[in-house]
Amino acid sequence: MKKFLLGAAGLVAAMSMTAPASAADMGVPYTKAPMPMIAAIYDWSGFYVGLNGGGGSARKCWDISNNLGVAVVPNVREGCHDATGGMAGGQIGFRWQSAAWVFGIEAQGDWANFKGSNASAFPFAFAATNQTKVNGLGLLTGQVGYAWSNVLFYVKGGGAVVSDRYRGIVTATGAYFDQADENRWGGVVGAGVEVGFAPNWSVAFEYDHLFMGSRNIQMTSTVTGVLSRWDNIKQDVDMGQVRVNYRWGGPVIAKY
Repeated sequence: MKKFLLGAAGLVAAMSMTAPASAADMGVPYTKAPMPMIAAIYDWSGFYVGLNGGGGSARKCWDISNNLGVAVVPNVREGCHDATGGMAGGQIGFRWQSAAWVFGIEAQGDWANFKGSNASAFPFAFAATNQTKVNGLGLLTGQVGYAWSNVLFYVKGGGAVVSDRYRGIVTATGAYFDQADENRWGGVVGAGVEVGFAPNWSVAFEYDHLFMGSRNIQMTSTVTGVLSRWDNIKQDVDMGQVRVNYRWGGPVIAKY
């Protein structure tokens, strides 16, 4: 009996020593430690090119200072109007990102069709209408922005040029009686928000105001080709646009 009890005790001890190994052999699940989360950081650095489209309005005010070689003193306000219409074009630029701050430079060129007119208040020999048209515009700007991953808020400022056309119209017949064309230089400020929606692709919504100042414009007669009148024309332009850009750069950086 004593020998039997000693043998049983030894068997129990042997089974307890082999129990962990047996549990492992039976396929008890093994859980790995969780991996740290990876944060995706959108990088706005790189060259980009894109297309834009939208619309705008150019505010024009005409003050006549000379008519057929005779000075008009004081100047007479002929009237104001808004030349409105659409625009389409493209842009190219470069950005570099430092932490959340984004800096850049950009050139933009657009075809435009902003057109408007008003009846002139000056007592010509006939009722006259003043018509203006913006045929195109260009911008060269610097940018400063702040990014939250793939969302970028930015402001911009720099130089602007506008291609303008001026026409005097005989109201009764619609015939031109004088005309002028110019390229006017000024300044621009703007702001926008841009969202990266795919690797290297982004879409932006932007508003700009162009300060184009006042210029003395010499209108030439369409009949004689000589001076018809001088007008001091003041101009400001407001425009909104949607832009799509493609960027060459590292779109996303995986960072622990």
